[in-house]
Amino acid sequence: MSLSVVIIEDEPLIAQRLVRLTRKLLGRDVSSVECAADLASAAVLLPGHENLVLLLDLNLSGEDGFALLRQALAQPCQTIVISANTARAMEAFELGVVDFVPKPFTEERLASAFQRARERAGQERVRYLAVTLAGKLELIPLDSVVAIHGDDDYSSIETLDGRRHLHRKTLSALLEVLPPTFKRVHRSHIVNLSHVVKILTHAGGRRTVVLPNGVTVPATRSHMDKLSDDVIS
Repeated sequence: MSLSVVIIEDEPLIAQRLVRLTRKLLGRDVSSVECAADLASAAVLLPGHENLVLLLDLNLSGEDGFALLRQALAQPCQTIVISANTARAMEAFELGVVDFVPKPFTEERLASAFQRARERAGQERVRYLAVTLAGKLELIPLDSVVAIHGDDDYSSIETLDGRRHLHRKTLSALLEVLPPTFKRVHRSHIVNLSHVVKILTHAGGRRTVVLPNGVTVPATRSHMDKLSDDVIS
């Protein structure tokens, strides 16, 4: 499986070494290698890649690489942190990074991190959805999402506490990266099967999905027929 690699590193010599080692260690398994030295440039590079591996420094000329890491969490992406700031390693692993490679690093240590990325290639799914609140990027854990509703060219994320958050992707685009517990039950609605309370069948065969907060979502026959009986009972 071919990997796309994006390197976020503000020290030119280290960035050049990472490019060289990436091409050497991945060989034919790498389809592209791109570099950025700051968060703004990096944010432009992240979208649109398949099987993306992000090599991320945490200190980018005073900018905090964790801001980019949180953005990366909201798309299928494997992140390898390469940083001298080992005090933040636990925080990085809690956010789901593949590996934390301390600086200065060896070729062997980087090879080990790439091996982990290879093993997980094609299996990655997002664990958070990113929304903007008061001008800041916030991450919503998927286990707190009960449903996602179509809202023109955007989506509306509904959480267990009854709040809704606007997301800048369509339902179809989100389905490509969401885990299997999220199923489309209607043209305009996706539900998290982990939070479905029950399915009601009404007169005439019309169905609705009941969510924990009491909200009901319409479910069409064509979408419901695609769900196996052992997924929804």
